[in-house]
Order: sequence, then C-alpha cells, then structure tokens
Amino acid sequence: MATTVQMSVNPSDLPQGHDAAEKIPGPGIMVIFGASGDLTKRKLLPALFHLEQSNLLPKDFAIVGVARRPLGNEFAEDMKDGILKFGSVDATDPKLEEFVAKISYHALQFDDASGYPGLKDALDKLAAEKKIGPDRLFYLATAPEYFAPIIENLGASGMAHPEQGKIGVVIEKPFGHDLDSARELNRQVNAVFPESQVFRIDHYLGKETVQNVLAFRFANGIFEPVWNRNFIDNIQITAAEDIGIEGRGPFYEKAGALRDIIQNHMMEVLGFVTMEPPSSFEAEAVRREKVKVWQAIPSIPITNAVRGQYGPGIVGGQKVIGYREEERVNPESGTETYAAVKLEIENWRWAGVPFYLRAGKRLKKRATEITIQFKQPPLLIFNRMQSSSAPCPEIQPNIISIRIQPDDGIALRFGTKVPNTPGMTVCPVNMDFSYAQAFGQQRANGYERLLLDAMLGDQTLFSHRDGVEINWAHYTPILQAWAAKKPEVFPNYFAGSWGPDCSDRLLEKDGRKWKNSLGKPE
Repeated sequence: MATTVQMSVNPSDLPQGHDAAEKIPGPGIMVIFGASGDLTKRKLLPALFHLEQSNLLPKDFAIVGVARRPLGNEFAEDMKDGILKFGSVDATDPKLEEFVAKISYHALQFDDASGYPGLKDALDKLAAEKKIGPDRLFYLATAPEYFAPIIENLGASGMAHPEQGKIGVVIEKPFGHDLDSARELNRQVNAVFPESQVFRIDHYLGKETVQNVLAFRFANGIFEPVWNRNFIDNIQITAAEDIGIEGRGPFYEKAGALRDIIQNHMMEVLGFVTMEPPSSFEAEAVRREKVKVWQAIPSIPITNAVRGQYGPGIVGGQKVIGYREEERVNPESGTETYAAVKLEIENWRWAGVPFYLRAGKRLKKRATEITIQFKQPPLLIFNRMQSSSAPCPEIQPNIISIRIQPDDGIALRFGTKVPNTPGMTVCPVNMDFSYAQAFGQQRANGYERLLLDAMLGDQTLFSHRDGVEINWAHYTPILQAWAAKKPEVFPNYFAGSWGPDCSDRLLEKDGRKWKNSLGKPE
C-alpha cells in the first residue's frame, strides 16, 4: 500500500501582485451568438466577471448577447443569476452591478442575412454611446450548423473587416464531424476571416493543469532528460465522467465519445505531453511543435480502437438508467459513450512507446489525468529479496500522474525501503502536490484565460486549421468503420464501472493495465 506525502507551497513565498497593464485588451465589444444557451450563463459570463474582478478587462467594454428569442432586458438579469450561481460570486460584490450594466441583447435569426445590418447598426450605436473603441470579438456558441451562415453574414455585412480595430472570431467545438466537413468549414471561415483572426476554442487548454504540463516539462531540469523512449514505458490519458449525457440526447447521438472528447480534447493534451521544446511560448512556435507530433502518428488500426455504451448501473450509490433509456435517445442506439485507442508516435523521442487514450460517460468516478509510467530498472534485485508475505511482494514501476480534474495536481510514485522490516522490503510512496492546497481554491472555470487571450489576439492556446484537419484524418477512418458495422453487443458495460472488457484487453495484449491517479491497476 502506497503512502502519500503531501507537497504544498507557503503562500508567503508566492509573488504578491503583478503588473498586468500589458495584459489588458483594448476597449471593445464581445458579441456572443447563441447567448441564450447554457454555455453563456454557466461559463462565459462568470469567466468574464472573474476577469473584471481581477481588473483584466478594459474600462470601456460591452457584451452583446445574440440569439433568436426576443429576450430584451431580462437577458442581463438572467446572466447576473448565472454569474452568482455558477461563478461563486458574492451578490454584494461592488463590481457586479456595474458589470451587469455592460450586458445587452439583440434578437437575430442566425441564417437570415437581412438581420445583420441591424446588428451592425446596434453595435455602432452602442460603441458611440459608451465611447467604446472599434475592437470586436465574435463568439460562436451556437449549434455547429450555424457556424458557416454566421461567418458568411458577418463578412457580407462588413463586420469582419472594419477600417480600424482588431476583429476576432471564436468558434466552439465541434469543428466539423469528420475530415471532409472540417476542411469545408475551414474553407468557409478563412474565406471571410484570415487565420490570424480565428480562435478555435478547446476549453481543456484553459485549464491550469494542462498549461502546467509545459512548465512541468520545460522548467524543471530533472524531468525533461527522462521524457523519452529510453525511460518511459507507456503513457495513458484518461477522461472519465461519472455523469451521463445530461439531457443532451440529440447532440450525443450525433457525436459519441470519440468525436466529443478524444479527437479534440485528448489530442490537444497529447500534444502538450509529447511535443518538442518550442523556441518560445509564442503561438506559432507552440502550435508548430504540436502539429509535428500529430503528423508523426501513423494510421491507427481499427483493431487499436474499441467502443462501449453504458447500461443501467449504480453510480455514487444511486441507481441510474442506461444510455438507451436516456431522454431523446434511440432505444436501439449504436452510439458509443466510451472509446479507447492505442496509438504510437514515430519520431526520435517516442518511437516504440505506446499511448493509450480513453474517454467515457457513467464511469466509476470523475477523473481526467495523464499517467506516465517509467520502465523498470534492468536488474530487479529487490524483487528477489521481497517476501511473498511482505506488504509489497513486487517492485512497482515509477509513475508520474498529472491530474487535470477534479483534484488538480501532480503525484510522483517511487519506491522506498519500509522501516523496521527485515531485509530490503521496498514499497511505493507518493509525493502528492495539490493545486488547491498550494495556491488556494480557484474560482476560474478555464474560460478566463482563453477569453482574455482571444481579446488580446494571442492564439497560443487555440487550434490551428492544420491541427484540426490532421486529427480528423486520424479518426475519420475509425468513425467510418464503426458506422459501417453496428456493434454486436451494446450496452457492454455497467454504469459505475470502468468501462467495457474490450478496453482492458486493448492493454492486456501488450502486457499492461489501465492505471488510476496513483498508478494502481484498476
């Protein structure tokens, strides 16, 4: 049994304040299309208010929600409720009312070109009244079928190319549903907005722990020298959720776990874990190194991809229904709620190291983490000395576990001699660093950094069109093969388990097992 040693940081040792002047965007307006949806209320507005609390928004700034329903003044009050409920904000915060006063609403049919001149006039009038500069950031939080019409209409109405000011467009995922659709969407977007103005957002890259992968690797001299095929046995990336589809039946029926999580979120995380050191942390340098890694991944054999769908089970002590019983789901659905793949990277650093990626709904617990397992020493003399009755009969490999959520942190497992035992009994211990313990609880939801970067024009944490297309090229053949052959046995795992047996066999044929956050086999 492993012992855990907690690692923390003394708050008095942390930098006290910083000069954020150069990090504040210029005056402008953020226009959120699809503003009546949950994303705006739960994530975007709370994140913007957190930026306001941190004095990272310009004084002259406005938010305009755009959706099809005639909401009027009630929109701002609804957003205020969202900020209080989902942003951990005190209702007495002196900045709240002033911030809410910056929120307005404009009703518009997204695919109706005749309505866009009216939106342009409304934005120009608002800018004149509030003395706001010409910068505009358009955020597309709509259903994917509206991305292209909105882009086209912004261009046709003259809002994409003003005479002055910076213009950007933020596009939520899913960016396409396969390689062909992603290419076509890229063509439509770049016909109006040059790539330098396009921000394809992936909220995983807003998470501090994901960004910290780069700091962990490149700011510490003890890790990067062993971050390669000579020392690492395998790397696992897990995105497990204990929740179901949360009423999003129509969306999930079209998406599935491979499209929803692995093709985008997990490939971005994989890029940070495996990329070469960039020449700088400027956007172009970082994105170039990620693209090199993705290009080095050979075609993934269909035998290296498995899928699953949850049936009824018990999660957190409560009985839950299976996927096919969820609201607005086909009772004979073949959509996967679990997917796992094995891939390799054919370059000098990673040749021969397997990478295992898995994502699923209704699993045993919520956990998103990266597990790096190191090779065993070549001569395990300690195994000869371990007694079968000892607490640790075999030497365990060293593990680095980077927890992205929910308990953000990093754990390092290594072996040490157990005191007061005869001979040389070695058991694993864990040095465990927790973000919450070291730096305090964070109210941020991950969108704060991404929204600020988009307003500043920094594309480092956003996806480039080349990366999007490369990753769709990896997974489109798998999706096509799955679509052509209905799964024989669905559902094939109980809600509250760790997924289907076929996922375990994916590793067992290599003599490996899935690991949890402390490196223990499940």
